[in-house]
Amino acid sequence: MTKFSHLTAGLAALTLASFPSAALAQLPEPVRAMIDAAIATGDEAKVRTVIDIARTTNPDDGAQLDQLLAGFEIQLAANQAEEAAAMEAEIRSAGILENWTGQGELGAFRSSGNADNTGISASLALSKDGINWRHKLAGRADYQRSEGVTTREQYLASYELNYKITDRLFAYALGQYERDSFQGFSARYSGSGGLGYDVLTDGPTLSVKAGPAWRRTELVGGGTTSNIAGLAAADFDWAISDNLTFTQDATALVQSGSSTFVSDTGLQASISDAVSVRLSYTVEHDTDPPARAVETDTLSRITVIYGF
Repeated sequence: MTKFSHLTAGLAALTLASFPSAALAQLPEPVRAMIDAAIATGDEAKVRTVIDIARTTNPDDGAQLDQLLAGFEIQLAANQAEEAAAMEAEIRSAGILENWTGQGELGAFRSSGNADNTGISASLALSKDGINWRHKLAGRADYQRSEGVTTREQYLASYELNYKITDRLFAYALGQYERDSFQGFSARYSGSGGLGYDVLTDGPTLSVKAGPAWRRTELVGGGTTSNIAGLAAADFDWAISDNLTFTQDATALVQSGSSTFVSDTGLQASISDAVSVRLSYTVEHDTDPPARAVETDTLSRITVIYGF
């Protein structure tokens, strides 16, 4: 559905015939037809441009043109308010499985550090925006088996719930599960809650969040650790052009013992409305990793993304 699809239905009837004929008597027929066509599109910028041109070519008809523009803006505001109310009603009445959007990724990777190999990468990300709440679900798997031996096995799943306090400020609750035997743990659970803020919303977007956290790690060789920690994260997206987007995500979980810092840098190129290709480079650094694991692990991926 296009941006103006709900507006054009009401605006199509808002032609010059809607105004008193005496007020429009001086407008030449070609000018009237041109303004009619612009109004029918529902595009405010286009209507203003056409009326500005008409002012130049018909300087004596300024009052009539002002009347036309004022009437158009009144109808446009009414239609926008109606559309916003309809969208809000749809969101409020949506069921638990409705109004989700997301994307799936599938591709290959090459790693260095704890393992030096190539393999398969797959992920799924889902989000749902409500009036006051936002839900985010994510999962990722990186796996390779070579000559009967698993050389990389990394899984991650997370759920984040946001409550919108203002247009930019929000509270969050985050739960996450990880598994990576090559980093020395069979399972790692973490939970965090705090505040976030959308720093940039127009053009490039930047969202940050921070709060206390808890993490429990189950080691491959046996034993578990549990720690209170602090989490800070940033999510930056920049649409360089209509078809090219730069992304940078960074997360820091700081605790006594081993702290973890993760950076994911990506470049995404659109092939169609639904399909794109992404190149990414992920660096994960643990300050005190388990025995036989290195501090820094890197992963380069090339994936095909399908958005829905």
